Amino acid sequence: MGTMGRAVYRVGFWIRETGQALDRLGCRLQGNPFFREQLSRHRTLMNVFDKKPFVDKEAFVAPSASIIGDVQVGHRSSIWYGCVLRGDVNFISIGSGTNIQDNSLVHVAKSNLSGKVLPTIIGDNVTVGHSAVLHGCTVEDEAFIGTGATLLDGVLVEKHAMVAAGSLVRQNTRIPCGEVWAGNPAKFVRKITEDEMTFISQSANNYHNLAQVHATENDKKIDEIEFGKVLHKKYTLKNEEYNSMIDAVRETMPELVSSNVTK
Repeated sequence: MGTMGRAVYRVGFWIRETGQALDRLGCRLQGNPFFREQLSRHRTLMNVFDKKPFVDKEAFVAPSASIIGDVQVGHRSSIWYGCVLRGDVNFISIGSGTNIQDNSLVHVAKSNLSGKVLPTIIGDNVTVGHSAVLHGCTVEDEAFIGTGATLLDGVLVEKHAMVAAGSLVRQNTRIPCGEVWAGNPAKFVRKITEDEMTFISQSANNYHNLAQVHATENDKKIDEIEFGKVLHKKYTLKNEEYNSMIDAVRETMPELVSSNVTK
């Protein structure tokens, strides 16, 4: 099954490549019209100029993420699906145990007034929620950036501080240690609670554990995936009510039968 699946995959790849080559030839014959559909060649890690990313071997980077240029991702950190970390005109530094969640954007900034380029520095055990934007800012250890929050140029989020979901933190704003800020523009709301401090620490650890599961699944070869499909189709266990609704009879793994008999 694995060999057949791999062969079918390669034949499909050759057909698509041949189609693309024929399309390019047709475009040339027609005088190179502006519309041209090309096969996307996504690269998770990409050099730009003389800058190249460095990712610790214990970090997880989702296959649909883009890490470009001078970007460092530390030990046990995770960069999730759809994220873009673009270190082209300056560097981006991600510490250890930090998670940058799905569809977030991390970039650097160039000041229109001074012309100074600001890096983006994110410390250890930081949680950055889904679809957040971090632009030329600094986030210290064990801080929390909520879903959809935006941090603009020169922002400093100190240790154990929290930016609420959907907030906009204006340029050169400092969020002191242990404070919660929210709103547009973001303002001080209250001091962080002990429960929230515990949550931030647990969030970083939980995302590290979850990243290991995703890394294992993404590392599977095509024959393992095909074999897993067969097992799933044959042995997936559903409750009796569900089975009766779809008039299905499902086999039980021999190991499970043996264990039940023993009991």
